[in-house]
Amino acid sequence: MKLNNDNMFDGKLTAGCDEAGRGCLAGPVFAAAVIFHDDYANDILNDSKQLNEKTRLTLREEIETKAMAWAVAFVPPSEIDKINILHASIKAMHLALSKLKQVPEAILVDGNKFKPWLDKPYRCIVGGDGIIASIAAASILAKTYRDDYMVKLHREFPAYGWDHNKGYPTKTHRRGIEENGISPHHRRSFRLTDTQQKIDFTASK
Repeated sequence: MKLNNDNMFDGKLTAGCDEAGRGCLAGPVFAAAVIFHDDYANDILNDSKQLNEKTRLTLREEIETKAMAWAVAFVPPSEIDKINILHASIKAMHLALSKLKQVPEAILVDGNKFKPWLDKPYRCIVGGDGIIASIAAASILAKTYRDDYMVKLHREFPAYGWDHNKGYPTKTHRRGIEENGISPHHRRSFRLTDTQQKIDFTASK
């Protein structure tokens, strides 16, 4: 499916933004920002959730090679617990935008929530990662970099199955929490198990 490369801002240099990991019980929330040249096109590019891992990694390499600018950033669980996941997701997108080697003149964001960044005009698009090429690319970068991060954490904390579930609330992950307690990478403000009141939160300190 060919996605729209129209930036909707009358020729302004526009970055697409998306995040990954909002619904996870553990690990950071990642975000990415991507600016494409106006003539960029790729018929395979799509929302990361619609692609398999191999295709996502192939597209990541192409995005990093052919994009005018790209950047990835994250906000850790400790900060997610302090400011909540929505604000953390937006902060991660702001951090990614700040890391771009070229400052965008406008921003397109997947979803329906954002906060102004450097007073640049922006537009939120629900389902934008399946409509706008730069947002789809951002979704792929955020997803693949976060997945890589969680696989690395799994090597240190194998009890939770993060190499497979990437921190999402699967049965394996919840059972790992119930049997082993929480790790330093869990989001304490989230409902981690159905019997959360029984967890000894001091075990991970």
